[in-house]
Formats: sequence, C-alpha cells, structure tokens
Amino acid sequence: MMNTAEHKPTLAARCAVLGSATLYEACGQPCAVDPQIRSLWPGAFIAAPAYPLVCSPGDNLSIHIALERAPRGSVLVVDTGDFIAGYWGEVLTVAAEAAGIVGLVINGGVRDVAAIGKRRFPVFARGVSVRGTVKASAPAIGLPMIFGGVPVAAGDLVVADDDGVIIVPAAAVAGTLQAGEARATKESVMMRQLSQGATTLQLMGLDHWRERA
Repeated sequence: MMNTAEHKPTLAARCAVLGSATLYEACGQPCAVDPQIRSLWPGAFIAAPAYPLVCSPGDNLSIHIALERAPRGSVLVVDTGDFIAGYWGEVLTVAAEAAGIVGLVINGGVRDVAAIGKRRFPVFARGVSVRGTVKASAPAIGLPMIFGGVPVAAGDLVVADDDGVIIVPAAAVAGTLQAGEARATKESVMMRQLSQGATTLQLMGLDHWRERA
C-alpha cells in the first residue's frame, strides 16, 4: 500500500487550484500588490517563497547578486522605485533557471518578452522597455521592504497569476490556505445552486434590495 502522504498536493498545487483572487479574500490582510504589475504572458503562474531586493533606478546589479544568494525555489521580488527600464531579459532568465529561481515579480520593466514567453518563465512586471541598465549599486538584497504597497520579507508566500499578485506573510500561509479551500468549497455549492435556479440576491442575503432598487 502506498503512503497517502505521497498523494498530498504541494503548496504550489493548492495555490494553483485556488488562485490569487480566492487567496486574497481568504487572507484577511492587505496582501494585494499594485494591479499595474501584470503577467508578461498569459497563463504565467507563481506560488513560491519571496526573496526581496531593491535596485537603484536604471541599475540591475542587485539582481545579479541575488541570483547567487537566493535559495533555490524562490521568486525574486524586485523593487525599482517604479522606474521602467529593461532590468531583466533572456540572459537573466537563463541564469535564473540555472540557479533554481522559479519566477520574477518586478515593479520596473523587462525586455526580451518573446524569448521569456517561449521559455515559459513566469514574469510579472510593471512594463516593458528596451532601455538597458548599468551595474553600479546594490541598495538592499534579501531584506524586508514595501513592494507595490504590500510588506514583503524573505520567505513570505508570493502567488501570482492572470488576476494579479499577492504576498501572504509566512505566518499566515497555513491559515490562508485553509480559509481559501473552505471558501472555494462554499462557492462551488453556490454555483451549483445558481445553475439550479437560485439567484445571487437569495444566496447572499440581499433579497431586501429588490424593494429598494
């Protein structure tokens, strides 16, 4: 008989089933990153521990250093002060894959979009820019910061998909997943009831609005 533990879904698999929107609702904390930071190609998905770093405007040295320091399985969360330039491209994508980095979330720009999409490397960025960067400073690597309006520290859970990016504090991950799965079950029941003729006003206790509207 096979050990049932072998069939337990991984954290990433559980997050993929639930998605960022459900996990956001379940978290109960301000965990939604600025919605201007979007997936570079449709279907990109990340669910992994954060490794935060800060780049000076137009300078990507911190990224190169982080690729040597970040634990395998991490997603790089890169603050650039919203400066749009090509901080990341195909070369860094190949380097990240070799280093075991599973994705990039950056509030700046990237380039080599077609090549990154072809490799199916998950990237979430504020923009795209052909402009290159210098390598002259490294303000912060691996330290807590505010990213897209949300606190992030090494080890926090980043979940990113076509709906957006959330960052769940490490201490809240277990509770968020449990609450998210309960919410998904409740919504599944609701959608079955809707298909059988119920209305959202009934199921959400909003009947009194019929007479007011």
